[in-house]
Amino acid sequence: MTISQAGSPGFPVPKMSASHQHRADDGAAAGATPDLAGIRVQRIAGYLGAGIEGLRLGEASDGIIAVLRSALLEHQVLFMRGQDLDHAAHVAFARRWGEITRRPPPHRGVFPEGFPEILTVDPQAEHDLFGLDFEGRYRGRWTSCDAGWHTDLTPAVNPPSVSILRAEAVPSFGGDTQWASLTAAYDGLSAPLQDLACELRAEHAFFAGCQMIAHDELDARVLAVNREHPLACVHPVVRVIPETGKRALFVNPASVSRIMGVSAAESRHLLGLFFEEATRPEYTVRHQWRAGDVAIWDNRVTAHLSPGDAPAGERRRLHRVTIMGDRPVGPDGFTSEAVAGDPFYPLSPEGE
Repeated sequence: MTISQAGSPGFPVPKMSASHQHRADDGAAAGATPDLAGIRVQRIAGYLGAGIEGLRLGEASDGIIAVLRSALLEHQVLFMRGQDLDHAAHVAFARRWGEITRRPPPHRGVFPEGFPEILTVDPQAEHDLFGLDFEGRYRGRWTSCDAGWHTDLTPAVNPPSVSILRAEAVPSFGGDTQWASLTAAYDGLSAPLQDLACELRAEHAFFAGCQMIAHDELDARVLAVNREHPLACVHPVVRVIPETGKRALFVNPASVSRIMGVSAAESRHLLGLFFEEATRPEYTVRHQWRAGDVAIWDNRVTAHLSPGDAPAGERRRLHRVTIMGDRPVGPDGFTSEAVAGDPFYPLSPEGE
């Protein structure tokens, strides 16, 4: 039996056994190529998440990339231990998934010298460059306990489709990342609420989940930069994934500012209900990082939460590359519209 991934026709994909474990060698009789032998895709949580064993990402063939694409559509986030990617190999691997994109200046954040395609996630690096741990500061400004949950860069009209995160240094404990399945969140709504959600649109903007104080000097500077270089859009509350037809509750507490077409009070109640559903513990998976780990997630159908429990004085340094996405489309055909700022664009091989 072979399964073809949209955009990767003809590549054999291992079939799933009753234990939810894919084995590429199970498909050998169906024409699997030798380089796929021994690859295992093991489901690790109820609604999303799978561990991949038996491959080296820096040496991945087209067949392996096809296996990963198919597994990502099914499991939404994939984890691979013990990879030895450096910055160049990370970027090269990411380009196998599509065109690389990033948030443009002046908001693009910290990146390794010579690799502007990469965003470095490291509070110490932010402190060294800007004199402040921005994530730590604004964690204290969250307007609710779930306000840190986010889908990458949804204020863009065409948010990234895939994110690839690599761990370089991790603390001795803590520092885990959690992901939540937004398709499970949609499925978990009752039918009347699903119908309502399919008709709604939401505005996405940075710092929507934070209390920004206009007379605070740093907040005022941050707000001024956002006014000078704004980025905001309107997305459908429910987006349809073209390859699978699945529906995702495409809202996240960090970046959704309001539901369009309803009162502020109604918007607050609706978003509270949707956020609560989207972050239910049973819809999540948690990864305990080790140096060399790589996580790949479908940014169209997941939200994630960065940790706040890493021990003081211990380094947590990860690197992320994001892949170009398209404009989300809702069940009624509504396509996301920009409110402010330009769509994201693909980076050239030179990183600009």
